[in-house]
Amino acid sequence: MVSLGGLARKLFGSSNDRRVKGYRARVQAIGALEAEMKALSDEALAGKTVEFRAQLAEGKTLDDLLVPAFAVVREAARRVLGLRPFDVQLIGGMILHERAIAEMKTGEGKTLVATLPVYLNALAGKGVHVVTVNDYLASRDSAIMGRIYGFLGMTTGVIVHGLSDEQRHDAYACDITYATNNELGFDYLRDNMKFERSQMVQRGHFFAIVDEVDSILIDEARTPLIISGPLDDRSELYNAIDAFIPMLSEGDYEIDEKQRAASFSEEGTEKLENLLREAGLLKGESLYDVENVAIVHHVNNALKAHKLFTRDKDYIVRNGEIVIIDEFTGRMMPGRRYSEGQHQALEAKEKVQIQPENQTLASITFQNYFRMYEKLGGMTGTAATEAEEFGNIYGLEVLEVPTNLPILRIDEDDEVYRTAEEKYKAIVEEIRQARDKGQPVLVGTTSIEKSELLAELLRRAGFTDFQVLNARYHEQEAYIVSQAGVPGAVTIATNMAGRGTDIQLGGNLDMRIEAELGEMEPGPERTEREAQIRAEVQTLKEKALAAGGLYVLATERHESRRIDNQLRGRSGRQGDPGRSKFFLSLQDDLMRIFGSERMDSMLQKLGLKEGEAIVHPWINKALERAQKKVEARNFDTRKNLLKYDDVINDQRKVIFEQRLEVMDSPDLSETVADMRREVIEDMVSRRVPEKAYAEQWDIEGLTEDVRGMLNLDLPLAAWAAEEGIDENDIRERLMAAANAAAADRAERFGPEIMHYVERSVILQTLDHLWREHIVNLDHLRSVIGFRGYAQRDPLQEYKSEAFELFQALLVNLRQTAISQLMRVELVREGQEPEPELPIMQAHHIDPLTGEDAFAGSSDLPYVPPEQRDPNNPATWGKVPRNEPCPCGSGKKYKHCHGAYEA
Repeated sequence: MVSLGGLARKLFGSSNDRRVKGYRARVQAIGALEAEMKALSDEALAGKTVEFRAQLAEGKTLDDLLVPAFAVVREAARRVLGLRPFDVQLIGGMILHERAIAEMKTGEGKTLVATLPVYLNALAGKGVHVVTVNDYLASRDSAIMGRIYGFLGMTTGVIVHGLSDEQRHDAYACDITYATNNELGFDYLRDNMKFERSQMVQRGHFFAIVDEVDSILIDEARTPLIISGPLDDRSELYNAIDAFIPMLSEGDYEIDEKQRAASFSEEGTEKLENLLREAGLLKGESLYDVENVAIVHHVNNALKAHKLFTRDKDYIVRNGEIVIIDEFTGRMMPGRRYSEGQHQALEAKEKVQIQPENQTLASITFQNYFRMYEKLGGMTGTAATEAEEFGNIYGLEVLEVPTNLPILRIDEDDEVYRTAEEKYKAIVEEIRQARDKGQPVLVGTTSIEKSELLAELLRRAGFTDFQVLNARYHEQEAYIVSQAGVPGAVTIATNMAGRGTDIQLGGNLDMRIEAELGEMEPGPERTEREAQIRAEVQTLKEKALAAGGLYVLATERHESRRIDNQLRGRSGRQGDPGRSKFFLSLQDDLMRIFGSERMDSMLQKLGLKEGEAIVHPWINKALERAQKKVEARNFDTRKNLLKYDDVINDQRKVIFEQRLEVMDSPDLSETVADMRREVIEDMVSRRVPEKAYAEQWDIEGLTEDVRGMLNLDLPLAAWAAEEGIDENDIRERLMAAANAAAADRAERFGPEIMHYVERSVILQTLDHLWREHIVNLDHLRSVIGFRGYAQRDPLQEYKSEAFELFQALLVNLRQTAISQLMRVELVREGQEPEPELPIMQAHHIDPLTGEDAFAGSSDLPYVPPEQRDPNNPATWGKVPRNEPCPCGSGKKYKHCHGAYEA
């Protein structure tokens, strides 16, 4: 029976189909211009850029120019790269231009699609940013697609790790700038710590296209980009608290796997208070007294470390360090650390050296960074399942672009078994059958533990030739993946989502040539051997195609449908045949935590025997509903986090705007005079209240305030003894004395130096107080949830108290800046040094490599590849980990000279 909605879709098409159909008229209009564009000379085609800019200056809009601009780019791409964008790629380009997300399957040419709206929007002259997930892609795409832009008279820049500020400034000044999300966010934060407008590298946020938009705006939205500096060592405290956790019994705490939360029961709190009191770590009577906020934070971290974090699943211990494993990619992330003391708690648990904590100097979520752009578009192969989040948070609609060739992959219904043991038996048998007929198999698992369990089961079943790709062996990843499409190959991978690797049927030709002929000298023998390898790979490809293409066999469903879809997307690329199937059991985490508890008894009643599976489309639908519930819960979590982050984001905007005003102002004397007046008014109103008797005045306190804040020794006691004096007279005399002292200092320094001093003092004071404010807000946020027990809304409480803290920051800013300015003396020693930025580290995970993009980064400058001597590593500078190694091996730097030492 067909629903009314289904019937309407059959008759009129889905809303997506209707939207896509609406672009067809403009596609035809672009096609109609093709002959005209082909007839133009290279100079005439390139000259179109000048024409378009002139038309914009005369009042035309970018929308008016879309058809001719797209036609120009299509022809330029054909001439420069030999690639002519398909009609569906033109549609993808229009979607990106219209502030939306184009969902395009893997292999549909997203990189080329971006050139169309990028060129069109770059005509406005405000700068267009193309955002990639790693340095390698930014460098590669800017080099290849930059040829199109260069042909059309536009400049292209690229931002990668290790560039100097001058190089970054030049790259952002280009018409088009390719960069990673991490570099963009880090540059924005660093810009707002600079002391001169000329030192800032970014020039605004006009239009950005985000590649792998789901990775950047969904997965990475859970954690902010953070700039931090080192704090004092507190390893003794972590070890002391860690020793208490094994003393607790199960009734002393509660674990919530769904929420990934742990808390102490009343009995546990009492026991912990006694232990802390004996150790001399408890202040006051109760653990939850305000002075014990830091201790509460540490004991909660220790509890989570022991009860929620599992070794070899959430992290591994390698070379005496805790290395995080990413839950989405299953990869190690050397250099990345959990924040707020959680990593130190894990180090204490595993008895390895505890590294000191870092203090946050500045932070921003990618949600709030990318919402600053006037226009935003995105591309990915999997976004539809997160359409609600993209719409609610970013105002981005998700539109699915049809494929150029039909997808031939067969997605089979899931097989559900009662126990994990039965499931794995069926998986081993399924792998055997596929291998025997010569079909390559990619087995997706969700953790290292499960991939190694399956590997052991295969060994027991007589399998000898299979590969395991997980966080422990990711150094061998490139070669393992290159052979995953060979007929009969069996590759076990810990969550292939987001690995950025192509599995080519028959094997990767280039990787084979490199592996087998890497050290062979050029000559007839090498040429002949290359021809043999090409023929072998072609033969193997034909065998793999005949066997049905790549078989993606998943051992479990992920919480997110999007990750499952990414795994499936490894098969059936660019019109190849393929097959995918998920094997599940009622003991899987998703089924156990979120599935129906009654399903097991129901299956037993239905007479399901051992080793039998239930296969039905209804099961798929039930699982999809469970995944939707989890996705909705995760979305709510991110939305809630964003509500809290919006509070600090509003304050961040105010602070950053104030910094810009201070930097841009040619004369700060009026601003400083206003601050001085407010400080004096605050002092007088506090010590000499209005309408109070003279006997009630706190003249002694006022004298101390004046000496401390204004650096003035004034006869306040004598003033107060005068007949008929009131608080207004005292205020005016203080103002006159302070202004005279300030004027004297300004006259001695001269206007230019005085302006420099005022600007430096205000900016440095503002930065110092802002850093303290961030820490205070972090502490407030960690305990504000307890207000819920008193029937008060934690978010509203947080907003209220954050506002009070911000008001206190502004008062403190006035007092501290004026206090310093009333004391400052200059010793002339030639050129005045510029204020120095604090020692900084940036932290954020790269979704493709699974590593902290800024971990272990050196201070070496970035050197263009053409300026590097392959035989002299001293000339290489800072090499991004995903770039080809400068030695000429053909391997990525991280797999060659930059390899992570085991």
